[in-house]
Amino acid sequence: MSLPRTVADVIASHVTLELESLDRVYLNVYQPKLQTPRAVFYFLREHYGEGAVSSHQMKAITEQFLQNIDDYAFEHQIEVITFAKGQRKEDLAAKYLATFPGTEGVLFIGKAQEKVRTFRTEGRRNERGETYPWIVDSTAMVNQYYFYAVDEDFGPFFLKYSSYFPYGAKLCFNGHEYLKRQLAKEGIGYEELANGILSCDNPRRMQSLADGLTPRRIERFLRKWQDRLPCPFSTRQQTAGYRYEASMCQVEFALTQVVDRPVHGRIFFEEVLRENLDLGRPDTMQLIFEHRVTKRTPGSFRTRVVREGVIPSLHVDYKSNRIKQYFKECHALRTELTVHNPRDFGLGRSLANLPALRELGFQTNRRVLRVQTTSQDFAMSEELFREVTGPRRVGDQRASALRFGDPKVQALLGVLVMFRLLPCGFRSRDLREHIAPLLGDDPSQWTQGRLTYQLRRLRLHGLIERVPGSTRYTVTERGIKVALWFSRCHARLFRPALGELLADEFPDDAPMRRALDKFDQEVDRYLDRVKVQPAA
Repeated sequence: MSLPRTVADVIASHVTLELESLDRVYLNVYQPKLQTPRAVFYFLREHYGEGAVSSHQMKAITEQFLQNIDDYAFEHQIEVITFAKGQRKEDLAAKYLATFPGTEGVLFIGKAQEKVRTFRTEGRRNERGETYPWIVDSTAMVNQYYFYAVDEDFGPFFLKYSSYFPYGAKLCFNGHEYLKRQLAKEGIGYEELANGILSCDNPRRMQSLADGLTPRRIERFLRKWQDRLPCPFSTRQQTAGYRYEASMCQVEFALTQVVDRPVHGRIFFEEVLRENLDLGRPDTMQLIFEHRVTKRTPGSFRTRVVREGVIPSLHVDYKSNRIKQYFKECHALRTELTVHNPRDFGLGRSLANLPALRELGFQTNRRVLRVQTTSQDFAMSEELFREVTGPRRVGDQRASALRFGDPKVQALLGVLVMFRLLPCGFRSRDLREHIAPLLGDDPSQWTQGRLTYQLRRLRLHGLIERVPGSTRYTVTERGIKVALWFSRCHARLFRPALGELLADEFPDDAPMRRALDKFDQEVDRYLDRVKVQPAA
């Protein structure tokens, strides 16, 4: 059996199972009505008596909350552990889970000091010189209480509470663990990876179950455990509207593709790293996140290859978000987008935005694979080459040729490679911002007329198409193939070969120079043999 030679071969012929699923989900759990000093002031005045309002009134709430935690641990015989500095909490939770006898319950309660946002009182003076308390935003190192537990529907998770006002919390669970329990409930046979699925008797139903992890299910899961665990707010306060809500802090969108043989996964990564690092430059791959980057844009933009042992992984960072590709446990290709800030994609942090973010996340994973696949399958027929490098007429419109090697054409097609990654297409101003630096121009030199001319050329040659009802364009399949062929051939063949042949300082024993000299000698011998005199 011959081995696949390209990424396209691996994806097309050697993937036995595909799954798109949420992976690690980390949610902020907060009190929306207690986010400002003024709101805290009204809460304390309404629920904790008259007189001057200050953070001293929070002490009684905190003491009662901590006592409730101690009583809960004693009543349910749950161990309370103080985490050591640098201790891996997940490893400790795995040990407790391995010996846990039931299907649902709290494993242990962990305690650690962390810096959190809170409120404090500062003294102020009025016009008469009298001192009065004033509540202000602040930060403090306070104990965080981690409730590590297991749920019959969601599997292992933790819910942690801050021990100080306004008692913010965080919920963390894993979408693959949720999926495994849903498969088991329906009696569908499967073989698991450490954090994924290796095989399944009903892949279609498995994907449907993964898609069923909706915001409503997550909210029900959160409410269920908040009702079971100690809560710092009384029933009366919750009835008055002081109830927790959830927002997205970190969400991982994973595409897992199981391959039939481990060697095929290694071939995938060898080809990806060899062929796609030039497409993965920060100024290129950041476009996958559909955000224009300028010098004033904060955050890091980089591409890295990370090796753990002998297994490489590819990381592409954009601000606080990241795409990661790696070969999982020698069985599966994992392409994973981790979103830390949905606002980078024009979405709010509310859990209600999870479906839209999920769609964008999985489209992003597919787009990365499509670009990696296309980059190795860019052979172009002679007919297509002639069409592109010659003038083209469509109806009454005429487009000039896209000459191979022309600096402006090469820059234009190089930009198309980047724009192929945009989920919603690109606009003319995006073209201006990226083509001008490639040609050494100031963006202001690229007027709307010049941009319109270039966009018309690309459109009439079939390399881009307009998104109906908008001023955006998307790169066609024909466009990405032509752009990759022009870019790769020019960068890897045409430009280096000419440099080797024509450079005065290039050594005489260079491979291309030797080949050209041999060709000249053969031509001279042929001319001598047929008695043809060379031109003067």
